[in-house]
Amino acid sequence: MPLAALPKCFLDALCVSRQMSVDQWIDRSVQLGLDGLEFYWHFTPWKDLRELKRLRKRVEHLGMSIAMLCYSSDFTNPDPSRRREETEQQKIAIQTAARLGATSCRVLTGQRRPGVSRQQGLTWVRESLRELLPFAEANGVILSLENHYKDGFWVYPEFAQKMDLFLELLAGVEASPWFGVNYDPSNAIVAGDDPIVLLDAVKNRVVTMHASDRHFEGGNAEDLRRLEADPQLGYAPILKHGIIGRGLNDYNKILSILKTAGFRGWISIEDGDDPTNGIEHLRLSVEFLREKMRAHGLV
Repeated sequence: MPLAALPKCFLDALCVSRQMSVDQWIDRSVQLGLDGLEFYWHFTPWKDLRELKRLRKRVEHLGMSIAMLCYSSDFTNPDPSRRREETEQQKIAIQTAARLGATSCRVLTGQRRPGVSRQQGLTWVRESLRELLPFAEANGVILSLENHYKDGFWVYPEFAQKMDLFLELLAGVEASPWFGVNYDPSNAIVAGDDPIVLLDAVKNRVVTMHASDRHFEGGNAEDLRRLEADPQLGYAPILKHGIIGRGLNDYNKILSILKTAGFRGWISIEDGDDPTNGIEHLRLSVEFLREKMRAHGLV
């Protein structure tokens, strides 16, 4: 089972201040012993085809591949023209993933906007997904729907954040080799759900996984719900990413279920909020996951 990483601890430097280049992230990642890298949309030069080709070759020259492209689609905007724009932009993300050599591209449902009902949101999201599936197949890229919390550049949390809504959405989208789940156990905890129960429910549709470990600092899940009632850009300050294996998730159970389900896709580490210790924390997360993967026969 291949292991990749998303540079979450460096996203501000890569996407906001631009103090770090994509090449610098690639250089730092070499010491981690990864099989691949996950690219995030906001640092991917998707308009520059020559640069995409160069980055792909550079990563492959280092013995890795670009495993996944992390995109945050938003299909719950009441404005139909904005939903159309989002669908078209997701198509560009799919094409970009293919150009980078990635086998999957993340897709989200959208923001949980006030005034958008459950059924209306489900209808809009399913309409977009059904349009995207043939396009994904034509480009040889799997759409990977994440049980997400909130994109760092969003105001509202994920529409299908709760397990019951996520499962209802999945049940209304036909099974396809070009569509599956990007399972994130920490996001289930944040939603107030049991990550093991969710994994049991979706294990046969998991195509990729974000290996993360969250913890609360200065609050708890109930405090998070109160903070979400007051819309804000980005993550709540009490919610922290950390080193894999030191948070709230039971990776023995998670990997055991994935092994039984025959999962062979990418696991991508989503680790850390601290850029100062980012590489060291990633290294510890890689060591932990490699050891657990060997113990469960997932190598």
